[in-house]
Amino acid sequence: MKIIDAHLHYRPDYAPFAATAAISGHDYSAAAIQALMKETGICHGIVMGNFDPDPQNQQYPPYLSFCVGLDSNTFRVEDIKTLTWKVEENLKRPSCVGLKLYPGYNPFYVTDELYTPFLRLAQKYQKPVAIHTGAVAATKQGSLLKYSHPLTVDELAVRYPDVTFILCHFGNPWLCDAAAVAEKNKNVAIDLSGILEGQFDAETFFASHQLYFQTIQMWLDYIGSYDRMMFGTDFPIVNVPAYVALWKKLLPQEVWEDVFFHNAVRIYGLDLTKKGAML
Repeated sequence: MKIIDAHLHYRPDYAPFAATAAISGHDYSAAAIQALMKETGICHGIVMGNFDPDPQNQQYPPYLSFCVGLDSNTFRVEDIKTLTWKVEENLKRPSCVGLKLYPGYNPFYVTDELYTPFLRLAQKYQKPVAIHTGAVAATKQGSLLKYSHPLTVDELAVRYPDVTFILCHFGNPWLCDAAAVAEKNKNVAIDLSGILEGQFDAETFFASHQLYFQTIQMWLDYIGSYDRMMFGTDFPIVNVPAYVALWKKLLPQEVWEDVFFHNAVRIYGLDLTKKGAML
């Protein structure tokens, strides 16, 4: 079965990511990441942009697309005019398949007017907006959970009915709230990345945490639209083979091909016919 990782982080020269990958049981070199993808059946990935969104910094192998990101450092070092230019130049590129917002790490809600010019650009170029929802890294100084609550995306989805919004991490731990937003707004999808971290044995962990996984399954079933759900890992924070194995346990087998592959192709408008686009 072909898999698309709809949510990963890729910067092999960045030591903190390499350290996180080591905790998850992985090497973080470019060659090792490519080998890992091949071994686990991941034929394409979507990078969630971190750091300076200058187009010159967004250089990825052809088997990786990306969402240009506005992370916690961006607004501290750039004025809006410059940032808007950088984001638009990225969105013009076929390899840029969306915009990524980081509320919680940024101290304002996604409905804040600060985001308006960027949301209008996503609307203009008909590209989806991926939004960090749910828990934030406790080690990130100044991060605030109130900004990353998935309910804030409800208003955004109503304001921009022709834009697709993606609730990254299924709003975990606010699963019921994320499910309510996705069920109500048909222009809202979810990615299933970042639910777990580190290394684990999928069989043992699934058996020993049944209540938690039954809760996840319940709210996925509540949404009822598996055509708006995408597999993702949030690599390098998790052991990838274990995470794939876990979601095969959580998801009905009849939706595997859609959730693991087809939905990401459609939602992100991926062109996998280009040379090198699939491993």
